Amino acid sequence: MAPTWLTCTVALAVCLGFVPLPVQPQTPAVRAAAVPASAPRPASPWTALADDGLHDPANPALGLLQQPAEALSTLPRDTAGNQVRWVQALDQGVIQPRANLSAATPVRVRDQDIIISKYGSMPAVLFPHRQHTLWLDCANCHDGLFKQQAGANRYSMQRILDGEQCGVCHGAVSFPLTECNRCHSVPNSALRGRPDVGPVRPVVEGRP
Repeated sequence: MAPTWLTCTVALAVCLGFVPLPVQPQTPAVRAAAVPASAPRPASPWTALADDGLHDPANPALGLLQQPAEALSTLPRDTAGNQVRWVQALDQGVIQPRANLSAATPVRVRDQDIIISKYGSMPAVLFPHRQHTLWLDCANCHDGLFKQQAGANRYSMQRILDGEQCGVCHGAVSFPLTECNRCHSVPNSALRGRPDVGPVRPVVEGRP
């Protein structure tokens, strides 16, 4: 069969390069997945001893001390103060501090809540004796800071902020005074005329 005019025209166009030859499909190259940059490690909430402004970074004995991050990072975390919930660590058995130096010294743990209310704008304070006497002997507070008699103590937020009364510990070795709701935790509306509010019969101090 003689070639037609169209066949000759296409053949000539291919020879002259006007019509591209069919290209065999190629398997697309597989690109390696981009490796995401490692997320920055969050900064430690505890300052290294060499940077705390208390220890001499040039002292070679500094290396003998345990860093706060190493000592505290495995304990229950908090969001304030030294970033540790110490009572929770004690209740969970994570720490077992020595109760006394002498075995003959009695340990007095008192499980009694006291509600301190002046019916002001702030909720009333619930003071748990147990959480405090797990750490401290009664003599740490009585009768130097507080009298052991209902209604005999007059509390002052200004004195507490000045490092007296509760402020002797809170803001120094216990959670800071910025955590208002940890102490002011009982709505005053629940206390009016009901001194027995709560899981135990609390002692209510202050004025009605």
